[in-house]
Amino acid sequence: MRPDQHARTMLPIPDRPRPGLTTYDAKDPDTSYPPIEPLRPPEGAPNVLIVLLDDVGFGASSAFGGPCHTPTAERLAAGGLTFNRFHTTALCAPTRAAMLSGRNHHSVGMGSITETATSAPGNSSLKPNTKAPLAMTLKLNGYSTAQFGKCHEVPVWQSSPMGPFDAWPSVGGGFETFYGFIGGENNQWEPALYEGTTPVEPPRTAEEGYHLTEDLADRAISWIRTQKALMPDKPFFAYFAPGATHAPHHVPQEWADRYAGRFADGWDVQRERTFARQKELGVIPPEAELTPRHAEIPAWDDMPDDLRPVLEREMEVYAGFLEHADHHVGRVVDAIEDLGVLDDTLIYYVIGDNGASAEGTINGAFNEMANFNGMAALETPEFMASKLAELGSPSSYNHYAVGWAWAMDTPFQWTKQVASHWGGTRNGTVVHWPRRITDSGGLRSQFTHCIDVAPTILEAAGLPEPTQVNGVLQSPMEGTSMLYAFDDADAPERHDLQYFEMFGNRGIYHKGWSAVTKHRTPWDMVGGSAIAFDDDVWELYDGSTDYSQAHDLSAEQPERLHSLQRLWLIEAVKYDVLPLDDRTADRLNPETAGRPTLVHGNSQLLFAGMGRLSENSVVNIKNKSFSVTAEIEVPASGADGVIIAQGGRFGGWSLYAKEGRLKFVYNVLGIQEFATEAQATVPEGTHQVRMEFVYDGGGLAKGGDVTLFHDGTPVGTGRVGATQAMVFSADETTDVGYESGTPVSPDYSPRSSRFSGKIHWVQIDVGTDDHDHFIDPDERLRIAMARQ
Repeated sequence: MRPDQHARTMLPIPDRPRPGLTTYDAKDPDTSYPPIEPLRPPEGAPNVLIVLLDDVGFGASSAFGGPCHTPTAERLAAGGLTFNRFHTTALCAPTRAAMLSGRNHHSVGMGSITETATSAPGNSSLKPNTKAPLAMTLKLNGYSTAQFGKCHEVPVWQSSPMGPFDAWPSVGGGFETFYGFIGGENNQWEPALYEGTTPVEPPRTAEEGYHLTEDLADRAISWIRTQKALMPDKPFFAYFAPGATHAPHHVPQEWADRYAGRFADGWDVQRERTFARQKELGVIPPEAELTPRHAEIPAWDDMPDDLRPVLEREMEVYAGFLEHADHHVGRVVDAIEDLGVLDDTLIYYVIGDNGASAEGTINGAFNEMANFNGMAALETPEFMASKLAELGSPSSYNHYAVGWAWAMDTPFQWTKQVASHWGGTRNGTVVHWPRRITDSGGLRSQFTHCIDVAPTILEAAGLPEPTQVNGVLQSPMEGTSMLYAFDDADAPERHDLQYFEMFGNRGIYHKGWSAVTKHRTPWDMVGGSAIAFDDDVWELYDGSTDYSQAHDLSAEQPERLHSLQRLWLIEAVKYDVLPLDDRTADRLNPETAGRPTLVHGNSQLLFAGMGRLSENSVVNIKNKSFSVTAEIEVPASGADGVIIAQGGRFGGWSLYAKEGRLKFVYNVLGIQEFATEAQATVPEGTHQVRMEFVYDGGGLAKGGDVTLFHDGTPVGTGRVGATQAMVFSADETTDVGYESGTPVSPDYSPRSSRFSGKIHWVQIDVGTDDHDHFIDPDERLRIAMARQ
């Protein structure tokens, strides 16, 4: 093996021409230059595949004793190592930002999700340029890099089609190829996709058999094959991060039907079964105890009899979704094996970016957005029963009940978001690398954390941490390489100090001990108030004898608890965790949160063809009066199609023409639809059409009156009985002249939604009265100039 000649601590690696004789004539026999050699990592650097599933609890997959079949995870575990004390941050975007940088989530500005970013450094959602991502380091050392799936690390004010794209995977993230979605979740049947930074449509429809996870696997397989066909001597770094199994739980019916009747005994019994299986497999210690159910989580026996079939189906759909995701991970692994490079590929299969999600309410949800809007009461048991057969299908946006999330986190307390307890942060992880790992099927119980992945990969590749990237001095990685544990099951753990914090839920791990305090309950999303931080009750656990945090020792050892509390505070100061922030509504409002907003003022001017505009890219029309005005050209054949639409099938509004008549539809969560239609057709030629909504006031989510106009003349009136208070969608967007994703109204489909005429402009005005119901050219110019 020849020595590496590159100075890799400074990236990009500086070009250093070698001095020597320069001849006048290339034919001179003394003319000599070394051949051009493409940049490659050090010899022996492995291919790397990171698989990161979403919202999977420790006790969900069969590889860790759960009820959901994951044969790919089992196969990789049999040929590799199982880590049963691997930890995440308790939430998706923070885990991803931490894992891909090797730094704690507050260190890279991702104290929570991007939608709740504040101006505090630890919660800004802005990654400092002193903390270059792993993919960038690998690319600048000669790796091919690609990401497929979810990216939730783009600040919301940078998520529009105009960027800036510094935080997008294929620009600042270091991935040469990106195919996936920007945001926390996506419709698995009709996703909003990007290729690089360009919006693209799915290659097929749900009716034609499309599913996002399969599409992502197809793309990953194609890229890996192409990379090895064209650059067989160059290693790849592939990051496969499907939206599965984050809500909505979407999966082909036959996968859910495999679990029919399997969950009839409920979540309490399921935890007992999983716990017994975990002991049998040896993925938890023999002395581990099953933690009890907290009073905030209902017992299965206390659930209404008529709701139980719905609850069963929720879990059947989820289990099918997880098995389906594992199947497509298996296809990617098979492709690597078929190429003959599996032995030379380091695979991290991280089964969940946090604990199982308890964001689906006590009863579960047909449309999870109901809970996010504080409107879960609309989904009555009777309503849920009427939708049982649709769960998992394109007509649903479903989530399972809190009790199932608790069961999927067996044997631990609590769930996703609760960073204090292992139920929120401990995720089953498998590592497979035949060329290096000799203890096939081995168990590793050293404390590890998602920030350890990046330094492990660098050490495996023989690469140093860069001290400078793109001219910026880098801060050290905060994780610890796990490579030492690959070789020795009994090696003393090297990562022995780690803080945790999410929404005020916080904890500290130090040399086997953990001190923790739960501050907020995950499913209480809207309303309510948390107690003062100083009034939180701390618990103390001895991890050397208490794997599952079952025995609180705080009363017996108060001095040790106080020592760990102080240590938490020291770590919190060190990594920008402070100030603690448990606000809800204030963090959703950009002005009070202190983050930039793309949209300013009370008016916004849009143009035909603009689309895929996230909710943060459009003026907020919720809980207030607003109007939508458009100047359109109507052809002789008449007006038909979407003028502007926001949201989709599971919540939103649309102004469109149907058979020549203007129509406005407000869709509340896919549960209620309010339509207003003009009494006359829009004449041929250029006209101004307008919709005015007069909000009732008196609180959030109220209704209002609708009036439609042609050129300032009223042509129709109607009534919207209720509105959505907080958010329309996590994945649907605003489009002008067509509608992408799912349609707000069944009157059209995305493929038939394109407007038949020409749209000159569309203007949205909020909270203002324009009594002539007409926008003249001078006013439109003033609005446009005011936004420069």
